[in-house]
Order: sequence, then C-alpha cells, then structure tokens
Amino acid sequence: MASAVTILPTDSDPVFAERYRAMSSRDARFDGQFITGVHSTGIYCRPSCPATTPKPQNVTFYLTAAAAHEAGLRACKRCLPDAVPGSPEWNVRDDLAARAMRLITDGVVEREGVPGLAGRLGYTPRHLGRILVSELGAGPLALSRAHRAQTARILLTATDLPVADVAFAAGFASVRQFNDTIREVYERTPTALRATAKTPGSSAEEHGDGTVALSLRLPARAPFDGAGLFRFFAARAVDGTERIGGTERIDGTERIGENGYSRIVRLPGGPAVISLSLGGTSSAPLVLCDATLGSIADVAPFVARVRRLLDLDADAVAIDGVLARDEALAASVAAVPGIRVPGSLDPHETLFRALIGQQVSVASARTALTRLTLALGDVVERGGSTWRLFPTPAQIAEGGTEVLRGPARRTQTIVAVAAALANGELEVGVGDSREHLTERLLAVPGIGPWTAGYIALRVLGAPDILLTSDLALRQGAERLGLPSAPRELEGRGLDWAPWRSYAGMHLWRAAAPSAPSAQ
Repeated sequence: MASAVTILPTDSDPVFAERYRAMSSRDARFDGQFITGVHSTGIYCRPSCPATTPKPQNVTFYLTAAAAHEAGLRACKRCLPDAVPGSPEWNVRDDLAARAMRLITDGVVEREGVPGLAGRLGYTPRHLGRILVSELGAGPLALSRAHRAQTARILLTATDLPVADVAFAAGFASVRQFNDTIREVYERTPTALRATAKTPGSSAEEHGDGTVALSLRLPARAPFDGAGLFRFFAARAVDGTERIGGTERIDGTERIGENGYSRIVRLPGGPAVISLSLGGTSSAPLVLCDATLGSIADVAPFVARVRRLLDLDADAVAIDGVLARDEALAASVAAVPGIRVPGSLDPHETLFRALIGQQVSVASARTALTRLTLALGDVVERGGSTWRLFPTPAQIAEGGTEVLRGPARRTQTIVAVAAALANGELEVGVGDSREHLTERLLAVPGIGPWTAGYIALRVLGAPDILLTSDLALRQGAERLGLPSAPRELEGRGLDWAPWRSYAGMHLWRAAAPSAPSAQ
C-alpha cells in the first residue's frame, strides 16, 4: 500500500499507472480513495470527474485534500471532490498517519488543538507534524482545515443554517477565517457555494434550548449492506437507549421507517438523538440521518462517528473480490454484496457490551445491558420521547456491583475496568493502534483475546481480525463447509487477508440465530 505524499508519473511506477487508468476511465469506485491534482489547470478532482483527461505529466495523485491545498490547488467546481465517501485507508492502515486522521475527522484538533492531538497519539507536536507532512503531504493544522472546509461544504449545500452558524459548526474560530478558507479551497464565497446544490430532504434548525435538529444524507461506497447492519443492531438493541424499526418522532420529524435505527449517544457537546435509515440506489447508496444535537459544534464528530458506525467508506468491491475467490464463501458474498463490519459510536460502551456479553447468548447479554442501563443511565427528554443514556464508566464503577448478575469474577472485571476508564488509567479510543489497544486490554485481569480482538474490530474498524474462538463464528464456518476447529479455521482464513473481519461477518451471518455470538 502506497504511503507516499504524492504519486508522480514515472514509467516504473505501477501505482501511478493504476490510478491514472482509474482516472482515465472515470471509475467512480475510486472516488475518495485518492485525489487527482491537475497542475495545468490548478484544480484537484475526484477520479470520476467528467472533465477532459489531463496528460500524465500534468498530474499528481494525493491521498488527502489538504495535500492538494498545500500544493496550491483548489477543488474542482464541477465534481466537488470531497462530496464522496471517505477513504478506506484510515481503517486499513494502522500507522500513526491513519490514527491521526481518525482523530482529526472526529474534531480533536478543534476541541484540543494540535498539542491535544499529539498527546493522544503519544508524540510531540513537532514530531507528529513531520510524520504527517511526510506521509500525507500536510501537517495537522492543514489536515484539520481541510476537514473543516468539507464539513462546511456539507452544511452550506445541504442545510439552511445561517452562514455564521455554519462557520462555527464546522469548527472555524471566526467568520472571517471561514470565508477566507472557503474562497481559497472552492474559489467561491460561502453564499455562492450554497447556491450550487441544495440536497433534497436535508435541513437544519436551531432550537431555543441550544439544540440543533439536523437532517443529512451521507453517501456510502457501493455495494452497501445497510440492512444487514440494522439487523445486527436490532438483535443487540438496549431498551431505552436504542430503537429499531417503526416510526419515531424526533423533534417533529418522522424518519425511521422499516429499516431504521435510532438511539441516544453522548457527543462532545452533550447527548444527541440520532435516527438512521436507508436511501439512494444500489449503485449510489445513501444513509438518511436525522439528529438532534446538543451543540452545533457536534456536527463534524456526529458525521464522522456515523460513518464509522456503518463502515460507509469500506472498499466493498475489493473486499468482495478477495472473499469470493474462496468457493466456501462465494455464495454468501453473492447473496450479500457489500457486507460491513459494525463500528462503534462510543468505545467505552462497546467495551462494556463485550465484557457483559462474554460466554452468553445475544439475548442474555441484551437483557443484562438493559437492566444496567435502566438502573444507572441518565434520563434525557428529547422531542417528547424519553431516552436512557448508556451508563458512564464512573456510574458503572459506583453502582455496577449491585446491578450486574452472573459470575462474581466477571462482575469484578467489569467494575475494575469501569474504574480504570473513569480515572484515566485505561484508555480506549479511535486514536489507538491495534497492537497497543490489544496489549493494553490483555493486561487487564479478566480480559482475553476474544474481547481484545472484538474491541479492535468494532472500535478501530480493524479489517483483518478473525475471532476463531467465537462459538457462533465456528458454527457458521461449519455450515459453509469450512473448518470449525480454531487452528484449522485460522489457517484457512489466511487466504482472506487483509479482509478477515468481513469474512467473519459472513460466518456469523451463517450461524444459527440462537447461538452465542458477538455483542
């Protein structure tokens, strides 16, 4: 996998040749995976841009829009290169650059500055800047600035929020800074950019209590098995915190529907109620998002976390191509193209779900999690509905012993983990590497390889984890004619790299519904 800042045209560079072919054929599957910089025109485009194909000597390929900005290029007015699914690189890669990008898209620079970003990653700001410039062509401030510009474009073209509100929602420190950035990146004023495209069905409205009702459409990389994700969430829904199907009214808007998923979640600015449903077409799938946010500044982390929850940026064509080579998986891949790995909106919540769900059925885990939430979670009223926030680590540390049932050792582990998270001794988040996260979790008494692997899969979106110790996964393997013994299954799974997490989803799907499985 190329990690260079730019890809230049040379006769011996197969990466440039591959990307130039994709760009020349205007293949939309590569949109978001790289950016075409055309120096003869001074613009950068998505690979599928319908403009005349530039000469190779005029082209440089970039991994990020920020690198194109740093090279003095502006976004193409015709194709809007950032209005596409994001790059799958930041989950596939597990290096410092990828970890930084995951945190930058979550808004860490806006909330904590570059020193906060560097501290989360364990580096000095200067060293982090050197690595990001080397790997991605831009430093943390430039990368964050590009992300703010993209968030602003979404809000300008998809909502009616006042321009000043858009500026602060996107994370800009001032309206002047916002105006200057939009003009530089898009060569238009914010008002002119807004006039280019108003997405039907999208809107935003501020309420007197400081909350913001937002409706957006997020593109997914096709093919996309969104219905499978909703079924996964439905089987594990915690009463009071999550709701599946039907129609719920969120601040006057009805938008969940048959394949819907709604829940309450903590964001940096306060609790948010979100509602997700499926839209678009098979070739251009969309996720319809309705949300009531506690702060307008939560727009960027909300979008980033929903994209990670639903794995919207996965390179489904590449994944399906590798898995379909195995005759045992071919039929499942054909029946369910674009299978996704469910992500996480709250890493701490996902960790407790895994701990409580160890060695029990999905139904039993759901009952225990609901009991815990109803006993310890805070009550939030939104839009005429009552919700329960999943308990914080501090709440579980204080009251978990009285609420949790089952083996005393497991309860001790859960309460100890809660205390460690609450006091900062243990950290779990999207800025972790798989190696460090696994090492940190395995050092906790009572946490084994299954839990550590499952957390890396869900929280980091790690694409190459096969949980061969999971009973349901092994049952699914047996149903598909694959080895069910852990060691033999692990050996067979080498052929599925680097997409073993997605193969595991096919195996879970093939398992008996009543079997114990991932939580």
